Amino acid sequence: METQESKPDKRRKFFKRAAIATLIGGIAAAIGIKAFAQGGGYCGWHRGGFAAGPLDPAQVDEHLDRMLKHLYVEIDATEEQKQKLAPIVKQAAKDLLPLRERIREARGKALELLTQDSVDRTAIEALRAEHLQLAEHASRRIVQALGDAAEVLTPAQRKELAARVEKHRGWRHG
Repeated sequence: METQESKPDKRRKFFKRAAIATLIGGIAAAIGIKAFAQGGGYCGWHRGGFAAGPLDPAQVDEHLDRMLKHLYVEIDATEEQKQKLAPIVKQAAKDLLPLRERIREARGKALELLTQDSVDRTAIEALRAEHLQLAEHASRRIVQALGDAAEVLTPAQRKELAARVEKHRGWRHG
């Protein structure tokens, strides 16, 4: 039988875990959408020349290798974890790259629609629905990769990663 004191502790633990999972998922989605859809400045995507035009798969692979090396150090990854994490991350990036171009095309189409002499609300709504579908697809793929990667890491490594993400987030938004 549970006491009244243990119920709040269980609730706190549950909400703490849910908050961490939500935080990591939200940040991963934001990073993924920003990096792949806009080519924007996370981890050198923009500075590395990725924002202009199609991405060179070799450059993407190089960038991911550098990013993973930093991650491995931060979480003190074992060799076995490194061997498992790299394919997860690289396959997710490979799957998301085509979405990046489609989202860029949709942004161009939106500008075209909004600068026409007459406003075609039906076309704008269709574009909005397509954009949401692309974002949903990207979000699902990111969450899949995140879950796969989380299974490779220990609870302590996941907590360390969450703490580092939160610390980094504070630098950028605080």
